[in-house]
Amino acid sequence: MSGIETMIERMTFSLDTPLVDALGEKLAKSLARAFEMTTVGDLVGHYPRRYAKRGDLTPIRELPIGQPATIVAEVKSAQSRPMRQRRGTLLEVVIGDGVGEMSLTFFGQAWREKELVPGARGVFSGKVGAYRDQLQFSHPDYQLFDDEEAARESAEEYAERPLPFYPATATLPTWKLQSIIAALLDQLGDVPDPVTDDMRAELKVMSAREALEKVHRPRTDAEVHRARHTLRVHEALVMQTALLQQRQAVNELPATPRAAQRGGLLEVFDSSLPYDLTPDQQTVGGRISEDLVAGAPMNRLVQGEVGSGKTLVALRAMLQVAESGGQSALIAPTEVLAGQHLRSIAKMLGPSLQAELMPTLLTGQMPAADRRRAALRVASGQARIVVGTHALLSDKTTFADLGLVVVDEQHRFGVEQRETLRAKGRNPHVVVLTATPIPRTVAMTVFGDLDVSTIRTMPAGRAGIETFVAPIAEKPGWFARVWQRASEEVQKGHQVFVVCAAIDADQAAGTAVVDDVEIDELPGDPEEERRGPRYGVTQVAETLSRDPATAALRIRALHGRMPGEEKDAIMRAFAGGDIDVIVATTVIEVGVDVPNASAMIILDADRFGVSQLHQLRGRVGRGGVPGLCLLVTEALEGTPARERVDAVAATLDGFELAEVDLELRGEGDVLGGSQSGSRSSLRLLRVIKDASLIEKARGLAERVLSEDPTLAAHPGLAAILDARIGTEERAALRKN
Repeated sequence: MSGIETMIERMTFSLDTPLVDALGEKLAKSLARAFEMTTVGDLVGHYPRRYAKRGDLTPIRELPIGQPATIVAEVKSAQSRPMRQRRGTLLEVVIGDGVGEMSLTFFGQAWREKELVPGARGVFSGKVGAYRDQLQFSHPDYQLFDDEEAARESAEEYAERPLPFYPATATLPTWKLQSIIAALLDQLGDVPDPVTDDMRAELKVMSAREALEKVHRPRTDAEVHRARHTLRVHEALVMQTALLQQRQAVNELPATPRAAQRGGLLEVFDSSLPYDLTPDQQTVGGRISEDLVAGAPMNRLVQGEVGSGKTLVALRAMLQVAESGGQSALIAPTEVLAGQHLRSIAKMLGPSLQAELMPTLLTGQMPAADRRRAALRVASGQARIVVGTHALLSDKTTFADLGLVVVDEQHRFGVEQRETLRAKGRNPHVVVLTATPIPRTVAMTVFGDLDVSTIRTMPAGRAGIETFVAPIAEKPGWFARVWQRASEEVQKGHQVFVVCAAIDADQAAGTAVVDDVEIDELPGDPEEERRGPRYGVTQVAETLSRDPATAALRIRALHGRMPGEEKDAIMRAFAGGDIDVIVATTVIEVGVDVPNASAMIILDADRFGVSQLHQLRGRVGRGGVPGLCLLVTEALEGTPARERVDAVAATLDGFELAEVDLELRGEGDVLGGSQSGSRSSLRLLRVIKDASLIEKARGLAERVLSEDPTLAAHPGLAAILDARIGTEERAALRKN
């Protein structure tokens, strides 16, 4: 590192300085490849994930075999000897924590014996192996503690000083990152501070520069705590200000008012409904109706339980827009769901309104001639209600007067996709629908630029759903009983969904193919749970067709590799009662409405998230037929995977499950990571732990923008927003 440090000492950097200019091309490429870093700000924003003490040795017996680990330990012995099978020497070093020991092995590097002397302490990093019943690092990276530095302080102070551990790689171990970051901090110029002096006193936080210094080079635990708190405050304030600015920008755009007329389409539709709207449907519908006549574009999120009537609320908004000659576009994540939406809308409209509004389906897998005819109806304005998939985003798809964009299942679409569709009109209104209930803190954090409405009350006539866990690892005999229950439901004249986590079950462990998309295992589960799915759609459908208990049933498979026409035909046949059991992937997760379906059997249930299981369960019990959901799992009791399954079985309240889901997954999975190729600016903020902080930051951001809309008096905040919150960065805030 001495060469890099010498080069750095001759320069002064800003947060915007490219790493290639600060560190040279080779190291900059390594950091970009490992962590997607491109600037000095990215690197000094790479905060330690934990801290250790030089005086605290890591318990060696707790190290997981086969996993990378970084530990603090003391050298107990070192001995080199000639290798038996080949030329050269083998250096064996024993390190310990006072209770347990492990070995380090180095081939052909006997010179290390001079520095790895008994009593030396340091940080050791490598992949944990085992040899002759002893844990082992083979050719580990290490850094011994600095005796000169220790000599300048008392032994007690040195031992207690927090030692940062960074997210690291084999080529960029934690101490190398620590050394590079320390050298950059020494030469770093001004650091924009989103908090003014007055705000800093009010919030009791450090300056931005001091927080960076203390989070990377703390001398006490208290400094770590204050620095991390300061940086979380900064992140919350920047995020909330960005979201409020985004909302303000939309509110300042002109929009065409879309008023409902006395005796118009909406009034005719309402009078034809065979049932009354629920109180929540009336309330949310009223707010949307008011938004549509305002001079600014509506930007509203409507969340509600599966089957709560969100589509009806959206359709009433479409009718209000249609009264002024405007068009509405509903974009759905799958062709199955888009086709289902079109049929549902057509059924609710009835023949006369269908003829007037000409609801039209437009998807990528339609036959070319059908797609051309549909696109022509859309471009001419004949089709005032358009339902489609990503085909609606195509440059070839144009609208005559797009007045309303309805996005179904927002979590399936990026912000850029939504804005691409929005750009096809003159500032159209936007309604985002989601059947995945959103915890209050997530709604405030991730959807802070949207007005949020909730539909909780359910339409009358629902028969309800019973949910049971089938733990076949503990009770193998229950698996046969699952299929007996499926046959019994069919014998009653009902139909059954069977859902698998993958199309094929013969994928390599650790990944699975789900509708042609390769996905990783769920994170954080014990080693025994990290496996590929046991059951695939194709294998299960074939097995059920041969099993004497189910062979007489009419069984069909459904998955994303099938052509669009075939998928649609299968769903039509199932909805029409011509199929008894449909074996599918999560292509049927949302929007599929078959009132006669009474049972939902989910295989490898532990492979799904809480919200997804709740979504799937909502496909049954939709009519007067009682619903049955069987969650088949091999996950053992007490594991995180089993906790997810048990949580779903314990309640039908989707909003309660949303909070449980957030707790089980960990708040870092909600806001962390990146989307659309951008790195999230949120590094330390946590939705659960920091809910009150986020709420306080929201109020502070509202006050700042109210008093200083241009942020002229808040240059640090303005600079950070300009640098870190572009269109893609805002998209990264929406991961959920």
